[in-house]
Amino acid sequence: MAYDDNNVFAKILRGDIPAKKVYEDDFALAFHDIGAKAPVHVLVIPKGKYVSIADFGATASEKEIAGFYRAVSKVANDLGLVKEGFRSIANTGINGGQEVPHFHVHLLGGKKIGPMVSD
Repeated sequence: MAYDDNNVFAKILRGDIPAKKVYEDDFALAFHDIGAKAPVHVLVIPKGKYVSIADFGATASEKEIAGFYRAVSKVANDLGLVKEGFRSIANTGINGGQEVPHFHVHLLGGKKIGPMVSD
C-alpha cells in the first residue's frame, strides 16, 4: 500500500488539522486520541511517511526507529503510565483494525485495561 499524503495524521503533522499535543521531537508527535478508550489514550506517530509498523520496521532508518521508540517510552513515562502499567497497540492492516494508513502506536492507561481481544 502506498502512503497517502492526505490521511488525517499527515494533515495533523502538517498542521492542517489541530491536535492536542503532548510531545513532539524530530522523530515523533504524540497527541490525545479524540475517541479515547481509556482515561489516558495517546497516539504516537513517526514524522516519516510510513503506512504500518511493518513498513516502518522495513524501511525506516535505525536513527528514526530508535528515536520513535524512545519518544514512545518518554511519553508513557511523562504521562505517569509506567508505574501502574499501560497497553501499547499498533494495529496493522484491515484485519488488524488499522483505521489510518500512517503507522501509529496507541498508549492506553489510567485504569485497568480489559481483555486483549474480544469477540
